[in-house]
Amino acid sequence: MDWLNRFDSVWSLDFEFSQPPGERPRVVCLVAREYKTRRLIRVDMNTLATMRRPPFNVDATALFVAYFSSAEWNCFLSLGWPLPACVLDLWAEFRCLLNGTKPAAGWGLLGCLAHFGFDSMLASEKQELRELAIRGGPYTDAEIAALLDYCQTDVDALDKLLPAMLPLIDFPRAVHRGRYMKAVACMESTGVPIDVETLAMFRRQWEPIKANLIAAVDEAFGVFEGTTFKQDRFAAYLIRHGIPWPETDSGRLALDDDTFKQQARIYPQVAPLRELRHALSEMKLEKLAVGSDGRNRSMLRPFASRSGRNQPSNNQFIFGPSVWLRGLIRPEPGRAVAYVDWSQQELGIAAALSGDLALAQAYASGDPYLEFAKMAGAVPASATKKSHPTERSAYKVCMLATQYGMTEHGLATKLNKPVAFARNLLRRHRETFPVFWRWSQQQVDAAMLLGRLETVFGWPIQTIGGDNPRSLANFPMQANGAEMMRLACCLATEAGITVCCPVHDAILIEADDADVGDVVAETQDIMREAASVALAGFRLESDAKIVRHPERYMDGDRGRDMWERVYELATKADGNMGQPVP
Repeated sequence: MDWLNRFDSVWSLDFEFSQPPGERPRVVCLVAREYKTRRLIRVDMNTLATMRRPPFNVDATALFVAYFSSAEWNCFLSLGWPLPACVLDLWAEFRCLLNGTKPAAGWGLLGCLAHFGFDSMLASEKQELRELAIRGGPYTDAEIAALLDYCQTDVDALDKLLPAMLPLIDFPRAVHRGRYMKAVACMESTGVPIDVETLAMFRRQWEPIKANLIAAVDEAFGVFEGTTFKQDRFAAYLIRHGIPWPETDSGRLALDDDTFKQQARIYPQVAPLRELRHALSEMKLEKLAVGSDGRNRSMLRPFASRSGRNQPSNNQFIFGPSVWLRGLIRPEPGRAVAYVDWSQQELGIAAALSGDLALAQAYASGDPYLEFAKMAGAVPASATKKSHPTERSAYKVCMLATQYGMTEHGLATKLNKPVAFARNLLRRHRETFPVFWRWSQQQVDAAMLLGRLETVFGWPIQTIGGDNPRSLANFPMQANGAEMMRLACCLATEAGITVCCPVHDAILIEADDADVGDVVAETQDIMREAASVALAGFRLESDAKIVRHPERYMDGDRGRDMWERVYELATKADGNMGQPVP
């Protein structure tokens, strides 16, 4: 209770709301209870519509407790209320407590209650009332009363969980995680600007687009029957062209996207087929969540992955499907978006946390892959990216592979080189960066012996046996990268920067066209500060790509050919609506 005593009030709260895909929430009701005095507040939607401020103090003297609280703060934003200063999110803390394991009843509020031995409302009854809230108004008096009672059951649940979880909660880091949930709400409320006219055209014409894409690409392969990929035809194609292909345990061809992606690097002729299959499988245009204001909004699902990174829906989030579809991102007139990403973030984290001065020198050079080749004596000191592209490429693959604990056989496959070549590369990496290698092995050993690893801000993973040592070796880079991203998002949103969303090691921001350069510079300062805080003063730099209206976002050259092909097919089909597609 010591931490709770630091606050004048501690509020458990929950909203019910309706939220069609891509829209901001429409608030139905609010229930809140002050933990110390037991004061209860119940407010229906009609009353909420008249309130310009929340019915409680939200400054630093009050702590607010909720479960998956980004939903609550989204309701605050929809109501035009200021966000609370201090937040404790029991979802984040439950994830923190058991990360790396699977709770018997799942990660939801009911699962958390079950884990701590509490009864709860039956799931069927809860679903019925949740569907009533999602339906939206108007409601009868009886329905409003039922929704308020339902909302109160979640507040009652929070009141049970809080004292049970308090001894296990790591303050003040927990309040920092709650701080991030507020930033998530700000980003979800903002959303990503979408070219809705082009999206509508793609949706109208997706069936003829698919047919024409298949016809264009399959001409070189002959592996489709209509829209169906035929494994026997693909096997015949591989035999004709002498391409070996991995198989599953059952002896069938491995047709997952990771296998196709890997094979396309070795045999570039199959790359168009991989891109086509990926587009056909991932493209569910009707599920992309775009609101009536042309913004893509979906739950970012913070802390949902083992590394603590966000895990939004691949179908609803614009950065989830195929890369080419990101061409739908387009700023509005007078506006610009900027994609600001840390430069070689995971490599910089490895250098900082391991204390390997040679690795830090390679990172600071601006081209760590070429610098590694120079340190290893593979290229002269005067070498450049242009003069030695082949050597740089091989050393880049090696440098990235070591962060994932890749074996010499895996590296040989990735490089399409003999195992002896890959073995020599790995030996040179160990000789050049011995401090990093000792530190990396120490992380794996500690995880195996102690059953736990954690980040600089305390995000843990439980290692209870059966964990892949390679994933454990990469956890410090992935999870600490997530920590600095969370801090950067907090700092940026609190500074008033319009942050659309985080994307792995990058932030997509938005600003007026005239101001975007200054906003990018401010964002880069913030990202530099976040990295410095997380890495005890080590500096990570960032790159920025600005897209101004009427331009559209493209992820480099990745997906550009597919975008242009799909756009051409769509416009052609749209121009012939009502006529046979040629």
